Amino acid sequence: MMNLKGKCVTITGASGGIGKEIAEKAAARGARVVLLARSIDKLEAIKMELNAKYGNSALAYQLDVSDSDKIQSVFEEIFAAVGKIDILVNNAGFGLFSHAHEAELQVTKAMFEVNVLGLIACTQMVLPSMIARKSGHIINIASQAGKIATPKSSIYSATKFAVLGYSNSLRMELSEHNVFVTTVNPGPIETNFFNIADEQGTYVKSIKRFMLKPGYVAERVVDVMMTSKREINLPGWMSLGSLFYTLFPRAVETLGRKAFFKK
Repeated sequence: MMNLKGKCVTITGASGGIGKEIAEKAAARGARVVLLARSIDKLEAIKMELNAKYGNSALAYQLDVSDSDKIQSVFEEIFAAVGKIDILVNNAGFGLFSHAHEAELQVTKAMFEVNVLGLIACTQMVLPSMIARKSGHIINIASQAGKIATPKSSIYSATKFAVLGYSNSLRMELSEHNVFVTTVNPGPIETNFFNIADEQGTYVKSIKRFMLKPGYVAERVVDVMMTSKREINLPGWMSLGSLFYTLFPRAVETLGRKAFFKK
């Protein structure tokens, strides 16, 4: 297990799901964790829990990553409090399943502002100090939807394709500075993500037996912190599916049509 003692791990979207689990598991390994999310009440409760378990190991700040001005001021507060950020986990994001012709432009803009622009803005806040120190790790929570786009997820998939493109370029740029970039590409996870994305619950019902546990995903993420791991793809069989799709897209779209339309 990676010992994170003395490392500062900052996590967006830390009020629940895998963000909360990552914070818990990083703190258990000695990290000082900085919790970021819109719901300050939830963050304060998690902070108190972590500090009770692991000592003075957690800080919490309210942040909506779609607010670029707020990002700058919050990260300045973090730097003033902890000095440096060793690991940034860009976990904040949301999705909404709908047909492309029904996707509201306002929702589309909001999804890009959170999933893509917010991620980039948070990353830009930590890059100068990481490059100067020649040490750091950016972990971007993407999705298998960023590798295989399916019906009713055109906008969400577009945001995750953007995250992967950004991350792949960034990884090469930072390689000479000893700063690592890892993308995490999970399939469906048992979190409240689907409360918004799948309002009718039909998709969750159809794939419930395949859904990943947030604790398992978080463990895999914390395991690779401060290593040069390029990608985490979960579950393994789905990763093979994305590879097959890259090689034989028409075959996958034809053979997988029935499964893809379960949303």
